[in-house]
Amino acid sequence: MQDSTIKEGKKLAIISYITFVGLIIAIIMNLEKRNQFTLFHIRQMFGLMIMLVFSNLVEQYVNSLLGTAFWIITFTGWVLAIYSAIKEQYKPIPVFGEKFQEWFKNIN
Repeated sequence: MQDSTIKEGKKLAIISYITFVGLIIAIIMNLEKRNQFTLFHIRQMFGLMIMLVFSNLVEQYVNSLLGTAFWIITFTGWVLAIYSAIKEQYKPIPVFGEKFQEWFKNIN
């Protein structure tokens, strides 16, 4: 991608990682520009939100320790993803990042 695309989308990419509200704000603000860097990070955060819901359900209904392990994995993915946005990189989170891009390609 072009450096100008990344520079323009960096702020919204970072905002997308600040809770669910930040994700919604980033989606709405990116509707007009359709910045590819921002869209990449929106898809990553959308997948992380699904992982967070899954880990909470596992913790509540299956096993507390297993749910906590899933939560730690999700949190680690979030840290790696926001670091990638700050460093202006298209770097998907390990294991699921590429799948998130594939599964949520309709988010644009």
